[in-house]
Amino acid sequence: MEFPIRVVVYLRKDYYIMTVLKEKVSASFFAPYNKNDEPYIRIATGDFEELDSEVGRDDALAAYLHSFAHELTHYQQWIHDKPFLEDEAEETARLIVEQYGETREHP
Repeated sequence: MEFPIRVVVYLRKDYYIMTVLKEKVSASFFAPYNKNDEPYIRIATGDFEELDSEVGRDDALAAYLHSFAHELTHYQQWIHDKPFLEDEAEETARLIVEQYGETREHP
């Protein structure tokens, strides 16, 4: 994946991220109108202990990787001036995590 414009990724210890529209989400991508401004991704990781105890460490980490891949898809949509399509972001994230999983014994 290419990154023609730097995108900073913030891992937050909060349980959720508050979007500019006041929505509580587990991850978000900020896409500035001006491509001279930096975009960023935020991922909430405050639920790690609960996820770890519920589904195990590997699946908990895979959930964060999925969120990261989902937001990276929105970054790519933004870079290419495409609409933000949630179905595409979900499918692409699933494929990215699946491909990554084939290269590692653990995430």
